[in-house]
Amino acid sequence: MPMILWVALGGALGSAARYSVNVACGRFCGTAFPWATLGVNITGSFLMGVLISAMALKFNTSQEIRAFLTTGILGGFTTFSAFSMDFAVLAERGETAAALAYMTLTVAASLAAIFAGLWLTRTVLA
Repeated sequence: MPMILWVALGGALGSAARYSVNVACGRFCGTAFPWATLGVNITGSFLMGVLISAMALKFNTSQEIRAFLTTGILGGFTTFSAFSMDFAVLAERGETAAALAYMTLTVAASLAAIFAGLWLTRTVLA
């Protein structure tokens, strides 16, 4: 199967998972703050760290599988375009403190999560 189809299949799965998180989070957490986007970006960053480390250190995966998992599934699951829109909505509502907190939390926690995923996987698989 061509690489583009692997990425498309993964993207469809990741996007469906993201939609499911949005729906569930909206029901349980409400929609006043973009908890779903924050959560998927942090989780996706952590999983990216785990997958990249695991595939580099332990598992001999093909380029197709790597693209399916990272660009496809995680690319469809996480979304900084939604992050940008959520920030703009908060800012345009005049909720400047919430917008800045959301921006800071998203970036800092996502970066911390990828390093945590890298560290955890390297520690477990080394």
